[in-house]
Amino acid sequence: MFEPQAIGTDAKTQQVTAIISHTVRPGREHGYEEWLHGIAAVAQKFRGHLGVNVIRPWNHAHPEYVAILKFDQYSNLKTWLESDIRQEWLARLQPLIEKPEAVQTLTGLETWFTLPNRVEMPPPRYKMVLVTWLGVFLTLPIPNHLLAPLLSDLPILFQQLINTGFSVALLTYLIMPRLTQLFCKWLYPLP
Repeated sequence: MFEPQAIGTDAKTQQVTAIISHTVRPGREHGYEEWLHGIAAVAQKFRGHLGVNVIRPWNHAHPEYVAILKFDQYSNLKTWLESDIRQEWLARLQPLIEKPEAVQTLTGLETWFTLPNRVEMPPPRYKMVLVTWLGVFLTLPIPNHLLAPLLSDLPILFQQLINTGFSVALLTYLIMPRLTQLFCKWLYPLP
């Protein structure tokens, strides 16, 4: 059993996501689809459920399904993941899958790489590192240039606090969404 973890920084108020993958036994895809439809209907009845997206396998030689499950807050996601009814559905799942389910939790950077109306897994970490590095490189001169004259009388710790806060806001709301769109084909190559 896994310990579910929140995605984001404030587990009580942030929307959270669990990414769950199952490798289906060959020939059991139809049964899995029925199971998936059933468990999704049950999950919808839980408080805070915001929806589920399913990525179906494109390679039938390796039938891996990925469910992206969203809840309004961590406590509601945890209630669902640990519920008795979900455990019953997981018991029904065992004959259909080759290995235990894998649950992926995100570290936070992945939210910068979410494109509107796209349902991909996050890109490889090295690609996220390179694009984030470029974003930071482009962002750091802005607060240093704009804020330095205004903050020069403050202690260095407060200057850094304000500069980094301004940089993070720029990265989150302005720079990273544009870089993600600009590098979309590299971050999310077609299979």
